[in-house]
Formats: sequence, structure tokens, C-alpha cells
Amino acid sequence: MIQSIEQLCDLVELSPDDLPIAFDTDFPFKVPKHFANQIEKGNPNDPLLKQILPGLAENEIYPGFSPDPVGDLAANPHPSLIHKYHGRALLIASPRCDIHCRYCFRRHFPYEQAKQQHWQAALESIAQDPSIKEVILSGGDPMSLSENALIALINDIEAIPHVDTLRIHSRTPIVAPHKANRPQLLKTLQQSRLQKVLVVHCNHANELTSESAELMQQFRQSDVLLLNQTVLLKDINDSANALIALSKKLFSQGILPYYCHLLDKVSGAGHFEIKNAQAWAIFEQMRQTLPGYLVPRFVEEIAGEPYKTLLTDPSSQGIKPTT
Repeated sequence: MIQSIEQLCDLVELSPDDLPIAFDTDFPFKVPKHFANQIEKGNPNDPLLKQILPGLAENEIYPGFSPDPVGDLAANPHPSLIHKYHGRALLIASPRCDIHCRYCFRRHFPYEQAKQQHWQAALESIAQDPSIKEVILSGGDPMSLSENALIALINDIEAIPHVDTLRIHSRTPIVAPHKANRPQLLKTLQQSRLQKVLVVHCNHANELTSESAELMQQFRQSDVLLLNQTVLLKDINDSANALIALSKKLFSQGILPYYCHLLDKVSGAGHFEIKNAQAWAIFEQMRQTLPGYLVPRFVEEIAGEPYKTLLTDPSSQGIKPTT
């Protein structure tokens, strides 16, 4: 783990004096060495560096941006449990992540309410609601749990008869694949009666490595469906060429592009925003270039809506739902 911004700058051969760094941000810096090693040395505009380096722009105020942009707190009936969508419930499995992405929509989330001692009440709530067929493990990052704790949680979920699908959302397999390479977890997943989905989070083709490819093969051998979600970020992946390259490299590692999210409007991340018209132009170019299975759904999450909202042509009217 890279312990400081100065250590990162030494690794990527850049001077802190030449970068617009915010050293006093309330969202601390954190990056694993594996991810940092993929940053191009001497390049202050590297797309991976921009995702994790605290910038002065984080202190700017943008209209419409807030600490809880997707309405998590209003859909939080029990500590650690978020229930927004019919048939699915989300469990905050851990308050920790292996990387602090500067655009994180939960960078202000009150994680003191998301601890292991709250799991039992959350699981009891799920057990009492037979309409819930899928449990989503999120965070923080579920892979930041110990292997034993994560296996125990999966076993508890499997014991709920009406739950048939387990979905794990994790950035760890991309940014620190060695930490997600857990033989007993893989065995547990392979033997589980549940349908298993792992949604990784990768924004740029340069994040994918031979280590992530090897790990993805192990998950596939454990009967896990692999999907990816991307956040559309200004000056990082805001071009069709960048996202086309990402889709192709994901597919080479057995991962299907799933969602491309418009930025959640969280305070401190306004400088990453891409407007809908530009996003639509990128989407159209991808549709004209790639087979349909490599084109992610371009979506935004609107607080209070019962589903994610598909991006639509800004010259037309109407909103189309997705799940």
C-alpha cells in the first residue's frame, strides 16, 4: 500500500509541487501499489493518477452536488442495509476500500453505521421479506473483509431460502488482484447453491493486468458471472476510443461491460462531470463500432427512482428504465 502522496509522487516520478494537490481534504488518500504501478511515470495527466490524486478542485462547490447524491440514507431501514429496488437489497459489508477513488459517491457515507455487528439485524430483515431474491454486497468493498468473515456472510445469505442470487460489487480484483485471490472463498462460491455475480469496477483499459486476467479466470472456474461497471469521468475516459479499448480488454479477460454510469453528483467530485450530450455522443459511437454485448448500458441513478435510468438522446423526450 502506498502510504502517502509523496511516496506516490516518487514512484511515478512527479514532483508534488507541479501537481494541483489538496493535502487537507477530508477524504483521505489511499492507493494499493499494484494500481500505482500501472500509472505512467512522468505523466501528470495519466488517467489512473487522476482517479486517486486529491485535487484542489475537490474544494470547489458545484450546484446540484451533495453528500448523499443517490439517496442512500433515505433507503437505509437498518444499519448496513440499503433497500431501494424491488427484489434486491444491498448490504454494506465493509466500511473500508483498498483504494479511495476521488469520485466515490459514498465518500461522505456515515460508515459508523455499517459494521459487522449490524449484519444480523440486516439479514433478519431480508429473511422476513420473501420478495427479496438477490442480495448485493457492497461497501466500502466486501473484499476488504477477511476471507473468513466474507465466507461466513455468504453462508448466512445462502441460508435464507428465498434468496437465489448473490451479487458482489468490488474494485479490489482490479486494483489489488492479489488481495482477492482467496482459495477458500473461490471454493465457497463454486459450491454455493446461489447464482453468483461479481461486478468489478474498472474505468480504463490500463487498469487491467495479467494478474487481473488470471484472477478472473479463477472466478469463472468457480461459476461466477463477471460484469463490469464504469464511471464516465472527465479527462479520464470521456472518449469513445477509451471506452471501446476498455470494453475489448474487459472481454479478453472474460468480463462483460455492464454499466457506464454518469457521475453521481457527490460533493467534492464536480470536476469529473460529463454532460449528457457528450455522454450520448460517446454512446452512439460505441454502438456503431462494437457488437451489442460489448456496449455497456449508459445510466444515471436518480435519488428516489425505483430503478436506474437509461441515458436517452438529449434531442428526444422520455425516460427508459433498466434493472
